[in-house]
Amino acid sequence: MRIGGTETFARELSVQLGQRGWNSVLCFETAPPADVADFLKLPNVTLEVLKDPTDFSWTATRELAAILRRYRADILHLHFTGFVGAYPWLAQLLSVGKVFFTDHSSRTANYVPARAPFWKRSLVQVINYPITKVISVSNYGRHCAQTLELLPAKRFELVYNGVDLTRVNADPARAAEFRRRFNISDDKRIVVQVSWVIPEKGITDLLEVARLVSAERPDTQFVIVGDGPYREQFTKQAHDMGLSNHVTWTGLMKDPFGEGVYDAADVVCQLSRWEEVFGWMIAEAMAFGKPVVATRVGGIPELIDDGETGFLVDRGDVKTAAERVLRLLDDRELAKKLGCAGRQKTHTKFNLQTNVGELIRVYGI
Repeated sequence: MRIGGTETFARELSVQLGQRGWNSVLCFETAPPADVADFLKLPNVTLEVLKDPTDFSWTATRELAAILRRYRADILHLHFTGFVGAYPWLAQLLSVGKVFFTDHSSRTANYVPARAPFWKRSLVQVINYPITKVISVSNYGRHCAQTLELLPAKRFELVYNGVDLTRVNADPARAAEFRRRFNISDDKRIVVQVSWVIPEKGITDLLEVARLVSAERPDTQFVIVGDGPYREQFTKQAHDMGLSNHVTWTGLMKDPFGEGVYDAADVVCQLSRWEEVFGWMIAEAMAFGKPVVATRVGGIPELIDDGETGFLVDRGDVKTAAERVLRLLDDRELAKKLGCAGRQKTHTKFNLQTNVGELIRVYGI
């Protein structure tokens, strides 16, 4: 639907495969819209549609088999399909050389990793035997997966998600256009959260932070970028809290980079309540040099060093989160310092080009 982290990853992977003489077949559940398709278009790229791949239905299995045969695939890399299923054995039967699976799964709030029951370990190890490697996008994700013991620990590889730094360039004109588009005056400070509008992303906590911050600084506008099934409910909640003039809902944006979301932001929040496996939007904000206030959950502490590249707060601690946002709004030098440190960390640890290169190494290419 949009040009986000997954799409930039797919494009960069295709670029680096092409440099090594490989072709890349990108499978989507539905045909991507024209702007996304154009973004992914490269000489070595073909787009395919694989309907309902998470259901492991006979139709999806048959269609994947046809794709693997058509392109005589050497490598199958699964994303967003579910960890346990028939696809690895299908690839084995069709002589696909290697099968990879990337674990993008965030865990429920207060999730405690534990070893799976013996029967489950035994069964899943047989089902997933053909998987060459599981790619974990954070140490947190790798620890959770290894603790289950559904595959030998040596089959898990850490390759962080990354940000396409070639697309990161500050542009005041984009910031001005973003303000104009959403009717935000120039004298307003902007606090942004980019996420699906669902309870797990801490939207209720963010609204409470907005209430506390706007009471101290009425010149602050909170902007929630994204959409989801709870948007209408949360919009009503914001209205009932008297925040209609302090909260802007943009809906889904096709390309947050190109549409000025991070250019316009003074502070970025990610107040997730579940255990985020990574936090792609945090890395994006850091790449733009924006200070981030986020919850200390899942893999987020691997991105943010508290007090150095941003601020971490406990899940549900809206009072501290509001204090941290106010501090960053009041102290521009501190905000700049944290933003610069975050940008540097993104360049050294979450650089998409470098991390995709690491994945190519794991492929054995």
